[in-house]
Amino acid sequence: MDMISGIRAKAAGTASDAAPSAARPALADELVAAFSLAGRNAVVTGAAGGIGRQAAVTFAQAGADVVIADVGTDGLEETAALVSAAGGKATVVPTDVSERDQVNKLAVAALRAGGRLDVWANVAGVIRNTLIVDATPEDVEAVTRVNQFGTYWGVAAAGRAMKQGGSIINVSSAGGEMPAPTLSIYAMTKAAVNHLTRCAAVELGPARIRVNAIAPGFTDTPMVQRNWTGPDGTVDDEARARLLDTRAAQSPMNVTGTPEDQSWAMLYLASDASRFVTGQVLRPNGGVVMA
Repeated sequence: MDMISGIRAKAAGTASDAAPSAARPALADELVAAFSLAGRNAVVTGAAGGIGRQAAVTFAQAGADVVIADVGTDGLEETAALVSAAGGKATVVPTDVSERDQVNKLAVAALRAGGRLDVWANVAGVIRNTLIVDATPEDVEAVTRVNQFGTYWGVAAAGRAMKQGGSIINVSSAGGEMPAPTLSIYAMTKAAVNHLTRCAAVELGPARIRVNAIAPGFTDTPMVQRNWTGPDGTVDDEARARLLDTRAAQSPMNVTGTPEDQSWAMLYLASDASRFVTGQVLRPNGGVVMA
């Protein structure tokens, strides 16, 4: 069952359960169509796991075919299988987003796979914890090349490839707006992504290309699991619980995020539901940062 059919079935079932004598009508076709990606082609970087993987699956559930990229093949085949199970077609293109030529080749591969490009999500990202006074040139370069340069090259490649308009979605972070010790390099790159998003929205708007970003709050993904996972892969459940409790307490709702929370925000930005939205940073963060 695809995403649209699932929504209709759920809506019908819920109405039937709540009020069998006066069932609520199915969701309006206009509403369903606004969030549909049927017939569209999307690129998702950082798709081997976490938010990137879930974004690829969510886009497929909404009707899109997806080109999935990451620095290596590890995890991409599993993501491809999930995309297929969701009813979409997945094309695997291993890509190091820090290399401009590889990102350009990713765009070419996407056009060959689908004939057109409608959505490009720059999700790939890395993080290193270090105090500013202890940071090495290698630390700064490693994070900047992926988070900042990788997003820049992705925006550029998508902007050239989207001949019929489209939507570019950058993944920033609450860390780009809220200072925290040991995260200066990561925070610097994510703040840059926010402003790049605005600049690109101005430049690409005449081509009917919308450029927006999401700035996730704390979300349980492989990127944060380093905080409770040992070098041998063992998981410290108490450390995990403590950190999740601490992060949840920063939210007015006392919650942390899931990859689905982020991918649903991305679906909104990818779809026609946000056709009047560009140059914006959405903040699915549980209210930790408000702007």
